[in-house]
Amino acid sequence: MTSAASTPTPFAGQLTGQFAGQRVLVTGAAQGIGRCIAQSFAAQGAQVIGLDVLADAPDSPATPERPWRLLALDIADAAAVQAVSARLQQEEARLDVLVNAAGILRMGGLDDLTAQDWQRSMAVNAIGPFTLIQQWTPIFKRQRRGSIVNIASNAANLPRMGMLAYAASKAALLSLSRGVALELAPYGVRCNIVSPGSTDTPMLAGMLGDAAGQQRLIQGLPEQFKLGIPLGKIATPQDIAHIVLFLASEQAGHITMQQIVADGGATLGV
Repeated sequence: MTSAASTPTPFAGQLTGQFAGQRVLVTGAAQGIGRCIAQSFAAQGAQVIGLDVLADAPDSPATPERPWRLLALDIADAAAVQAVSARLQQEEARLDVLVNAAGILRMGGLDDLTAQDWQRSMAVNAIGPFTLIQQWTPIFKRQRRGSIVNIASNAANLPRMGMLAYAASKAALLSLSRGVALELAPYGVRCNIVSPGSTDTPMLAGMLGDAAGQQRLIQGLPEQFKLGIPLGKIATPQDIAHIVLFLASEQAGHITMQQIVADGGATLGV
């Protein structure tokens, strides 16, 4: 499999530098899609703060290799989310962009999915984003501007074998996002969703195991009712980051409550 790490590259020249000086909060910023999103905003000049349970230290300053601040946070811990949010707001009561990219995949069907895996999936993939958005809503309302982008999944739109908890939790995030968009629209705050399909991340690597598994996924898994990927390739984290930056940008200023599915056509436009 190809490396999940990628170097951010400018796209659509008019976006270059647009986020200079903006304060951007990204969850799941230690690896995978979240890390690439954080890196991409930082490359555009944003002041990025990453949150991740996998952070090496409680509060790590930016470095040349990781040009954003990274704080340790379990997004499923509501008290911790409230405490970190209060601390960051005390430092500066401003936020331009909030990206909820943290997520977990706990495989299991009706016969073997545990209650703990169901609850943890909901806690990380849906309840955590709700708690974080709720903590920053007063700031967004006071500013009367801001952009929220939530990373869901194409599994939120179609059922998948052995992915009950993941699909249900991402569907909950999708519905939450639209409700948030509706409630915050009068304040000039937008909320949109990016729903990736199979993307070259540690999560996918753990599910497939090897390059042969990746090719089987591209070609289709009829026994799982997966028809394959028409574009014939797995997405890169940068593919998803580009969409996030667009949705957070001024060019998307009249877009809210919308979902962009980036799965190479795997769900046939559903």
